Amino acid sequence: MMGKVYLVGAGPGDPELLTLKAVRAIARADVLLVDDLVNDAILEHARADARIIHVGKRGGCKSTPQAFIEKLMINEARAGHTVVRLKGGDPMIFGRGGEERSHLMAEGLQVEVINGITSGLLAATSIGVPLTHRDDTHGVILVTGHGKSAEEGEARVDWRALAATGLTLVIYMGMAKSEFIQSELLAAGLGAGLPVAIVTSAGTEVQRAVVTDLGRMINCIAEHGLKSPGIIIVGEVVRHADVATLEATAQDAQKRHRIGA
Repeated sequence: MMGKVYLVGAGPGDPELLTLKAVRAIARADVLLVDDLVNDAILEHARADARIIHVGKRGGCKSTPQAFIEKLMINEARAGHTVVRLKGGDPMIFGRGGEERSHLMAEGLQVEVINGITSGLLAATSIGVPLTHRDDTHGVILVTGHGKSAEEGEARVDWRALAATGLTLVIYMGMAKSEFIQSELLAAGLGAGLPVAIVTSAGTEVQRAVVTDLGRMINCIAEHGLKSPGIIIVGEVVRHADVATLEATAQDAQKRHRIGA
């Protein structure tokens, strides 16, 4: 009898943000294929005898080949095992969930997607920023800061077209190309004073967050030493950011720097 594959969203880091459905899937899994950004505390829900295979997938770093991950899932499911593919954030938002689901179904396997909270949403709400607001914008765009890998042929993001919408932009995996993104958005006519929030490691104990504007974004990233994984939020909604939360985040970061954490 063939097993089943669950594509499970582990959320952005906080284990308390898992859905009950995700917890139940993790608990029944024979095999778990775990992405690099998944908090180890989430694996406490797994059975003691479950096989845990770490298949790191982090933008800009060496990763397990996607084809190998898919082959592992297919082989384990065909062996009759219940397989959980545990992904940071949500499987269907920049998590290759769509690709994996299609490949698994083409092999005749049962697949179920269990959503998780995507990091772009948590990054914003953790500092009091709504992604939509009646007074500021009627929508939000989630966009990756880069396309496919160079080997696959990179897909260009049309930043000028996105800027013209007037919608909140939530940019995933954009830290490495932040200077280019800034120049494109400014060239598209967005004002240098447009608010921008940058949140790194959202939902974890080492989260950092700063608010600046589009004109000073690059200098701010350099000044604060912000690194991936990060979310960049561009739009008027950033004006709602909770100043007290930002100050507390900055103080925590300074404290960790002093003690060498």
